[in-house]
Amino acid sequence: MNTSASGPATSAFRQRWTVSDIVVASTLAVASGVIFWGWNLSYHAVSTLFTAYPPAASLVAGMWLFPAVLGAVIIRKPGAAIYCEMVAAAVSALLGSQWGLGVLLSGFVQGLGAELIILAFLYRRFTVDVAILAGASAGLMGGINENFIAAYYQYSAVGTAVHIGGFAVSGAIIAGLLPWLAARGLAATGVLGPLKSRRAHQESALGGRVRGTSPA
Repeated sequence: MNTSASGPATSAFRQRWTVSDIVVASTLAVASGVIFWGWNLSYHAVSTLFTAYPPAASLVAGMWLFPAVLGAVIIRKPGAAIYCEMVAAAVSALLGSQWGLGVLLSGFVQGLGAELIILAFLYRRFTVDVAILAGASAGLMGGINENFIAAYYQYSAVGTAVHIGGFAVSGAIIAGLLPWLAARGLAATGVLGPLKSRRAHQESALGGRVRGTSPA
């Protein structure tokens, strides 16, 4: 039997989104969009904590980045990071955002940052280090967008570097580590039953399966 073509074909089929993938990703994204909206309303008050040095306010920017990594580590299929970040941005815009439709560009750029990292590992590795790297990449792209593409800010060279760096750090922690932990917690409850991440809580942090557990 010729199996040379069946391997790639089977792999491609497994990367296709199922109805369960779409439903779960959409639910996560819409819920995240509502969180975005609430965060938008409170951001002005939060930003006053950084009045002494405004560029450092990017240290809380991860709140706008987390759907990308959360979607990626739960769905584990191509496009999940961009989809979840974009839908969340769209929902926040529909509910009312002080940045208007500009959030759609932000959503795409930030989602792309996370997606590129997941792609680099061929959608096969969803360990804590990859999640943190994806979150940092989403933050890096978000910082570049806000300072150079959308150009919301006009900081000095040092201020711009600090602002972008803060985005990356915040992305790594708030949008990388925390979503990875959240995915493990959800998997432990059994609600991810139909998804590829259903046994995420049985995976070791840096790859492989925890000793004593059965394969997926």
